[in-house]
Amino acid sequence: MKVHIKVGVDGGQQGCTGHGRCAVMAGEFYDVDDNGYNIHRGETMDVPPGLEATARYGAMVCPERAIVIEE
Repeated sequence: MKVHIKVGVDGGQQGCTGHGRCAVMAGEFYDVDDNGYNIHRGETMDVPPGLEATARYGAMVCPERAIVIEE
C-alpha cells in the first residue's frame, strides 16, 4: 500500500492546505511542518505493515482530500 500527498498546483486540484488533521488524528504515520503542511507533499510513500488503517484514517479526515491511497 502507498500514500500520495497532493501538492495542489496541477489542474486546479486542491492539495494539502495545512490543516494538519492527518497528523493530529493519525500521527503514527503522518507528520507536518511548523505551518501544518504535510512534510511529504508531492511524494508517494510506502505504508509500513501494521499502519494501513492509520494511513487510511488520516486520508479520511483530510478536509481537502489531499491524501490518495494506492492499494
